[in-house]
Amino acid sequence: MTARKTDPARGAIYAKLHIARKELRLPDEAYRDILHRITGKSSAKDATTPALEKVLAHFRTLGWKPKKGSLSSSDKPHVRMIYAIWKDMGPMLDSGGTREALRAYVQRQTMTPDHPGGITAPEFLDGVQGRKVIEGLKRWKTRLDQGYK
Repeated sequence: MTARKTDPARGAIYAKLHIARKELRLPDEAYRDILHRITGKSSAKDATTPALEKVLAHFRTLGWKPKKGSLSSSDKPHVRMIYAIWKDMGPMLDSGGTREALRAYVQRQTMTPDHPGGITAPEFLDGVQGRKVIEGLKRWKTRLDQGYK
């Protein structure tokens, strides 16, 4: 079984692609053209997950605004802020702002003697850890806005 078939995020990506296509009112030919131009494939099923994330980022540049999902509905304000900043940064990132890339960033930012492996997701952060991640994301976003990586 390939990684594409076992990746649980792919189902959500397919759904978002079709929702965006419908909301942008893209005819099939235009959708396939964008898909081929960005991924090199004529079908979403043949494209890699990061490539599909880039297609979603492109749809955002065309004006598509995804509806708020479960990620931004956390009861912790710092978690919502982290996802909001990350979403703004997504189109400027090589990764396209994937959830996996955010988790890797959070993990790097939270490595301490108490947590040598870091904390693996924003949802597990306390307020102090969340503030540290938010401030790091703000600095990174500022650099991206200025044209630096």
